[in-house]
Amino acid sequence: MRGQAGFWDIDERYARLSEAGDPLEKLNAVVPWEVFRKPLAKVLKRSDGARGGRPAYDPVMMFKIMVLQALYGLSDDQAEFQIQDRLSFMRFLGLGLGDRVPDAKMIWLFREHLTQACAVENLFARFDKHLAKAGYLAMGGQIVDATIVAAPKQRNTDAEKADIKAGKVPDAWKEKPAKLRQKDRDARWTVKFSKAKVAEEGKAQQRDIAIPAFGYKNHAAIDRRHGFIRGWNVTSASAYDGAQLRNVLNRANTGSTVWADTAYRSKKNEEWLDRNGYVSEIHHKKPKGRPMSEATSRANGRRSKTRAFVEHVFARQKAQMKLFIRTIGIARARTKIGMTNLAYNLMRYVWHQGRTAPA
Repeated sequence: MRGQAGFWDIDERYARLSEAGDPLEKLNAVVPWEVFRKPLAKVLKRSDGARGGRPAYDPVMMFKIMVLQALYGLSDDQAEFQIQDRLSFMRFLGLGLGDRVPDAKMIWLFREHLTQACAVENLFARFDKHLAKAGYLAMGGQIVDATIVAAPKQRNTDAEKADIKAGKVPDAWKEKPAKLRQKDRDARWTVKFSKAKVAEEGKAQQRDIAIPAFGYKNHAAIDRRHGFIRGWNVTSASAYDGAQLRNVLNRANTGSTVWADTAYRSKKNEEWLDRNGYVSEIHHKKPKGRPMSEATSRANGRRSKTRAFVEHVFARQKAQMKLFIRTIGIARARTKIGMTNLAYNLMRYVWHQGRTAPA
């Protein structure tokens, strides 16, 4: 019968994790976590040890838990369990087997402080500043797009939907505070279109299928040269994409060209881009009642080859990072989506550094 694992047993398991290529070890080694300490220190609520409260957790460690949640799509309860269970998570956070792990409530509270302080924007800007210092300037122009981020569907009556749309709290909810806390009055329904094969006259044809979706939108712009998210915003799912163009473009980009799909093409946007020194490569819309010219179709196809890169960003966030909104309200959704955008940039940075590192 074997006894308890000793120091050398744990050390050997860590060595085997490293040999297997632990991605979190690479992330820990490459990212300068201390650049986040100053803004984080202001956010973390410290308990008063003299009054019997628990000692404060290190703010950078708590932030790294938020990064883990963003990378692996973990809820607060799942994060607490996985940190207890996985050696790779413990090593990433700098915790030993005997160290106390923040519980789900503490994780939730820290994220609430981030939300109340609107801190994610500051953290994102801090890392973007580091990218510039490290030589990853925003270059080559910008690619803009938006994606729907799903949230738990709300089952409301028609009267309740009308009140929410009008910015009112339904009377029935006012009498039930617990129910009101579980109702997301900021998320909205929209319709997204997806290509699907349908049978017509015995042949399979591709058609746009309307799919209802509920939640929020992540509006983002990446730089063409390095593929980092440089600007972003969060709205309800029903918001018009084109209205967010000027909110996500990064003025520091050394290139002037902007790529985007037809949702962003409008007279107002084209005039704004021209006034501010941008060159529009936004897709042209099909003329009403007329076929699109061959020249315009070819130009759109050429633009699509560049614009597709931003779709890869959203695909990774949804497939690998499992982006989903579990929280209530747009302020918390902004924190969640903002952390996902930041976590994406962290991993992108590791990838770039791996390409330039000596063999």
